[in-house]
Amino acid sequence: MNFIASIRVTLKESVLDPQGSAVVHALHSLSFSSVSDVRIGKYMEVAFQAQDEQAARTQVSRMCEQLLTNPVIETYSFTLAEVRE
Repeated sequence: MNFIASIRVTLKESVLDPQGSAVVHALHSLSFSSVSDVRIGKYMEVAFQAQDEQAARTQVSRMCEQLLTNPVIETYSFTLAEVRE
């Protein structure tokens, strides 16, 4: 079966986000004063094959934990879609 995983990676809440802080300041300077916080992250789409949905979920979790994220400072979530050809 073919799958596409849509993976969202963000810094853990306990980790300072200097890029996000810079964006907040920039938005404030553009008169968007209602913005209180910005967290910068990454978005990835990974196309791959797996035997079934459970195997696909296991593969994506392993990909994230072993390569796509830094588990010390980042967290991830993903959605999975089966691609029918």
